[in-house]
Amino acid sequence: MNTRPISDSPTSPRSAGTTAFHLPERLAAKSDPALIGGDEHHFAAIADTLERSISGLEERLDELRRRPGGHGQAGVERDIEIHRVSARLRALRRFGVDACLGRMVLADGSEPVYIGRFGLTDAAGRRLLVDWRTPAAEPFFAATHAHPSGLVSRRRYRWTGGRITDYWDEVFTAEGLARHAALDDQSAFIASLGASRSPRMRDVLGTIQADQDAIIRAGSRGALVVDGGPGTGKTVVALHRAAYLVYSDPHLGEGRGGVLFVGPSPAYLSYVEDVLPSLGEDSVQTCTLRDLVAEGGGAGPEPDARVARLKADARMIDAIEPAVRLYEEPPTESLVVETPWAELWLGPQDWAEAFGSAEKGLPHNEARDQVWETVLDILTDQVDGEEVPLHQMRRALARNEQLTRTFGRAWPLVEASVLVSDLWSVPAYLRRCAPWLEPDDIEALQRAVPTAWTISDLPLLDAARRRLGDPGASRRRREREAKLAQEREYMAQVVDRLKEAGDEMMQWLDGDDLRNSLVDEAVLDAVDPDLLAGPFAHVIVDEAQELTDAQWRMLLARCPSRSFTVVGDRAQARHGFRESWLERLERAGLTAVEIASLTLNYRTPSEVMAEAEPVIRAAIPDANVPTSIRSSGVPVRHAAPADRDRILSEWLAEHGEGVACVIGDPSFTPRERVRSLAPELAKGLEFDLVVLVEPSFFGEGVEGAVDRYVAMTRATERLVLLEG
Repeated sequence: MNTRPISDSPTSPRSAGTTAFHLPERLAAKSDPALIGGDEHHFAAIADTLERSISGLEERLDELRRRPGGHGQAGVERDIEIHRVSARLRALRRFGVDACLGRMVLADGSEPVYIGRFGLTDAAGRRLLVDWRTPAAEPFFAATHAHPSGLVSRRRYRWTGGRITDYWDEVFTAEGLARHAALDDQSAFIASLGASRSPRMRDVLGTIQADQDAIIRAGSRGALVVDGGPGTGKTVVALHRAAYLVYSDPHLGEGRGGVLFVGPSPAYLSYVEDVLPSLGEDSVQTCTLRDLVAEGGGAGPEPDARVARLKADARMIDAIEPAVRLYEEPPTESLVVETPWAELWLGPQDWAEAFGSAEKGLPHNEARDQVWETVLDILTDQVDGEEVPLHQMRRALARNEQLTRTFGRAWPLVEASVLVSDLWSVPAYLRRCAPWLEPDDIEALQRAVPTAWTISDLPLLDAARRRLGDPGASRRRREREAKLAQEREYMAQVVDRLKEAGDEMMQWLDGDDLRNSLVDEAVLDAVDPDLLAGPFAHVIVDEAQELTDAQWRMLLARCPSRSFTVVGDRAQARHGFRESWLERLERAGLTAVEIASLTLNYRTPSEVMAEAEPVIRAAIPDANVPTSIRSSGVPVRHAAPADRDRILSEWLAEHGEGVACVIGDPSFTPRERVRSLAPELAKGLEFDLVVLVEPSFFGEGVEGAVDRYVAMTRATERLVLLEG
């Protein structure tokens, strides 16, 4: 990216005589003071205000941290303010004047408006930067020659190392042409496409196009499908939409659930990890589907295609409920419970009443305590509370081995991994929970090592964990209550001793209130919440065309509002995608669906697309192949696999920057600026040079065609096909 790392110090204010511009000699005409003098003056004001703002925020943060932590609402408000001030400080420190994306000149004759990554106002209240997410900034991105959006002109800057190394003026009206020099024959966006790639996604906020911006700013109600082929900017739209929605939509703000962003692979998340921080957004949770389940990290691919299809069926998720119900069946025989005071009786009807008392929707393991308390209530109702202290009776019942053993067998604590592994190792259990399966399906699903988890198991493990809950929650709750009781007892002794000492003030204080206020809940261990469990207010999922019905259930469970941004391309679905998006999402459980299409390929040169299009059309005739808007002038090269290393060495010698990737050759060892990937892991990534090794070996049918098509369209400049 063109910005400095977040750990760098902020840009210092510009002293007299310094300039924000560092234009190369070939752009000397753009250095005319008549063209950039106004910008220089404005950037000086930005630099001065940034310095003052950073200093003020640092003082504010120090003051907040020196305050006592406090309790209750006051403590919460202090922590929220520290978080807010810290986030603002990080944003201001990350950028200097290069936080400015560009400026726009409005037709109403008002002062130019400068657009920034964040808003900035000087001490006099003058708006120096307008946050890119605000409605006031929208014309900067939305204006086109057909629809100028009230603009006379727009200027975009290219920043390198904190200084401007180029800028582009786009004029939208005849009046503007007369008033502004037309120094460029192409837009800022087109000019940036040929720039070398890096291991991280480049900063493209300043060059967001109108078709992309319209989708970024769309509302969050229901599901929005962003459909587009390679190079159309789907991932750019998805990431910037996440930052925009968190900022602009009150339904997604602090305490409302937030936004979850799901990417297709760890390599993808690594590639885009700088984007959201560069937009000033650090509250969006990012993950892959594997990350949603504890077993995901060690899960391998499903080796049997038939088994994978069976587990992809959403009905397999429905099998979890009857599987859990088998652990909640009340005993059908009566039980006599002996106590020091009397013999108590539990009949089948009593068991059924107790088991039916569980709160609806409460996970199995958490509901167990409720059921147990009802069992104790039924038993203690059989004795006279005046003759037998009820607390002693309940304590005796809790220690009764026969009662606890019977209850433990009827309503045991269950681990999700145990429940799912039983489905794959006990045919009768699977048959009862999934009666639609044919006998040979049940046999195919059985495996010798039931806990050898695959990716296809993850939706079932996730559903089982949600339905069962945490088997350790009850134990931790009891430990918490015991610690608090111990703390209360200690504080009671302190209060009693103070009162015995004759302190007059202590006699006026209510003993119970004082004891409770003195109890320090800091003695309790903090429980780390599962940040990916949800619920989330909005979910954005990239490469969504690959999701199975079962995997969709994982995401829907985390977003009860059904507010989604679904990003994908049907032509890039490795296992086929014959339905429409509407049909697919309705089957998954999303009904309020709108579709926005991206049809311009900004990334892939026309030379590469001319070679890639026939590959995908042969397998998917109606593929949404986008139109490339630029040419690299470099034809696709064909060579032999033996030429691989020579081609890479020549390219590295000719290009001092940029990244290359070898796709489809596991024998290749990555080196500096050259990666090695399997075809299925290349989605969402881009490279200056792509070398495909034996693409005909990628497979047959739709899967093979998709892998070849995706791999070919990762190239932003050059594509080399190596075939023997």
